[in-house]
Amino acid sequence: MTRAQLKTAILNVNPSIFDELALQVFLYQYENNAVYRQFVDLLKVNPSSVNDVEKIPFLPISFFKNFTIKSGNWQEEAVFSSSGTTGQVNSQHFIKEVDFYNDITKFGFEQFYGNVQQYCILALLPAYLERKGSSLVHMANYFIQQSNNNNSDFYLYNYEALAEQLEYNQNHGIPTLLLGVSFALWDLAEQFPMDLSKVIIMETGGMKGRRKEVTRTELHAIYNQAFQTTKIHSEYGMTELLSQAYSKGAGIFYATPTMKVKIREITDPFAFQINGKVGGVNIIDLANLDSCSFIATDDLGRLFDDNSFEILGRFDNSDIRGCNLLVAN
Repeated sequence: MTRAQLKTAILNVNPSIFDELALQVFLYQYENNAVYRQFVDLLKVNPSSVNDVEKIPFLPISFFKNFTIKSGNWQEEAVFSSSGTTGQVNSQHFIKEVDFYNDITKFGFEQFYGNVQQYCILALLPAYLERKGSSLVHMANYFIQQSNNNNSDFYLYNYEALAEQLEYNQNHGIPTLLLGVSFALWDLAEQFPMDLSKVIIMETGGMKGRRKEVTRTELHAIYNQAFQTTKIHSEYGMTELLSQAYSKGAGIFYATPTMKVKIREITDPFAFQINGKVGGVNIIDLANLDSCSFIATDDLGRLFDDNSFEILGRFDNSDIRGCNLLVAN
């Protein structure tokens, strides 16, 4: 299939065709991505023998730090970069078409939450706003632009103004999404506890060194008490992936249609773990058509029979970054 055909198929993907489409994307990327092709060849994998998604080689996520991962020869419209501490080499994800990324994020979000236009989007993303190249900021900005509510906006450390807007929306029944980095939501909870029972509170991004690390259960309990709610939503994403997964509570995530999670055995990266057992998180992200769609992340997790999953932490010595800092009990 050509890139144009694959792109159209990805934007219309459903579970019945996902695996077959993934195999087509694998062949396309083997032919057009020099780094991925070399990786596959070094593993002595014959692409013609790959007739099942579990036979597809998954590229270690660290390759995005040291190589330019592109399928094809093109000039990027944007570059997303990971956050990291001083001295770390950050990942870079080169984006061929920003509009394609926008379409993917909107398509995925609306599978779980309905039309993004209906929401007042309030983005509390310090740390991300203070650097360049954040895919999360780009996504939030696109959602703000799509919103029909003129009060949709970013907030840095102006918690009082945010609290006033949240109180107004809560009292007037305005559908609201509060998308916040974890440490900033904690700050808001301490300084401005209030009834946000009608607001979708979605945490992402971890503590970024600003707060002590706690379990997701502990953190959500703090939010629930401060904001008088029973469920805290979460977003799972990272620089190296263009698709997201969402949780509507308890840290149980469901992937958007362009993404599928597989769990590899910890001691054998080429074998897959049975459902319910902990292992390394591999992700098929069809939206990564122009980079690499088959990523072996540094996250630990487990997959359940209904294709939901949870993230339990990270492998030792892997970088602490991105939207994956929280761990569950």
